[in-house]
Amino acid sequence: MKRTTSRLVSRRLLLPFILVTSLFFAWGFANDITNPMVKAFSKIFRMSVTDGALVQLAFYGGYFAMAFPAALLISRYTYKSGIIVGLALYAAGALLFIPASMTGLYYPFLVAYFVLTCGLSFLETTANPYILSMGDERTATRRLNLAQAFNPMGSLLGMFAAKQFIVARMNPLDTGGRAALPDAEFEAVKAADLEVLVTPYVAVGLAVLVLLAIVRLARMPGKGDEERPGRARDVLRRVLAIPRYREGVIAQFFYVGVQIMAWTFIIQYGTRVFMNEGMSEQAAEIRSQDYNIAAMVIFCASRFACTFLLKFFSPGKLLMTLAVGGACLTAGVIGFQDVRGLYCLVAVSACMSLMFPTIYGIALGGLGADAKFAAAGLIMAILGGSVLPPLQAALIDRGTLLGMPAENASFILPLFCFLVITCYGYRARAAFKR
Repeated sequence: MKRTTSRLVSRRLLLPFILVTSLFFAWGFANDITNPMVKAFSKIFRMSVTDGALVQLAFYGGYFAMAFPAALLISRYTYKSGIIVGLALYAAGALLFIPASMTGLYYPFLVAYFVLTCGLSFLETTANPYILSMGDERTATRRLNLAQAFNPMGSLLGMFAAKQFIVARMNPLDTGGRAALPDAEFEAVKAADLEVLVTPYVAVGLAVLVLLAIVRLARMPGKGDEERPGRARDVLRRVLAIPRYREGVIAQFFYVGVQIMAWTFIIQYGTRVFMNEGMSEQAAEIRSQDYNIAAMVIFCASRFACTFLLKFFSPGKLLMTLAVGGACLTAGVIGFQDVRGLYCLVAVSACMSLMFPTIYGIALGGLGADAKFAAAGLIMAILGGSVLPPLQAALIDRGTLLGMPAENASFILPLFCFLVITCYGYRARAAFKR
């Protein structure tokens, strides 16, 4: 294979590259402090797993709602304006946890999550094409993988915060014990748990405001290129005529779905495994969170390794290979009903690490200024993280499925997702031959 020697980022754009890369860390934190909240809200409000998964519906629904408005903004103004709006909405959503906790109700938290992720949608719609534009197109996918490598670092910190500052500090009563409490005692426990849950989000909101001030004062190029993409309708007509782009949006939908399912339901999967070994529910949840953190460490390490491998291998071929590996490991998650299945679920993260930025880079390859609008379609595909986890949660709530624990059988959905991604990698592999 021919080695790519083009510089990833020019010296002129190094500082903007660093600032924009910090945003990948920021939304990684938000994503992964949120995944364990499905289980936490289910306990706090005495809800089913399906109702708790509405957190993911609200969270990833914000991505869908704001992707095209963000694309219109950065096309009319600048990438920097998109970043500023995104950080402002991110901070506002986090700080809305204060009034939400005062109501003592579940749905105001969903509103707060929605506002927060409207901000994340602006950030992702802006940051991804901005990074792609900061250098030679031949190194664009590798450059995006490098920037995205800092996303799981934020995710690790989010997981750590969820474990140490939320799950470990909540009332140790399990779901059954909470259900048996008289209403007055339950309300007292709920209020205390909500106070624990809100504190990290408020801290995040304040930190994001500081980051907003830094970006506002920094000198950043207005656009990654000088071309204007033209009217939105014309751009959409052009990009939707490209099979690699259309199929990329579909592949991204299923990738984000499988990522969120794997990281959200590792808690349910691990809790069942460890409770079968005699642990209490809370101890099993905390232990499962350790495995969730291990999965993210593997994901982070694999992202850097895959960024290196992209110097030598076609993005499509590497994507296809890792998707096949993910499908095989998911089959192990389904088939094993003990800790071996949990090991497979943790290992799946190694296969997922390459996927989001690589699908993104393949789909937007060669689009030039049209990438500003085309990027919105790929961010809207994050809706997969909103649609698919509730479907898996509904399967888990059945208790048993296909003659096995529903936590195992429900991973048929992630298996299907990996097969879709395999097909996309196979079809795209020739486009980036080196």
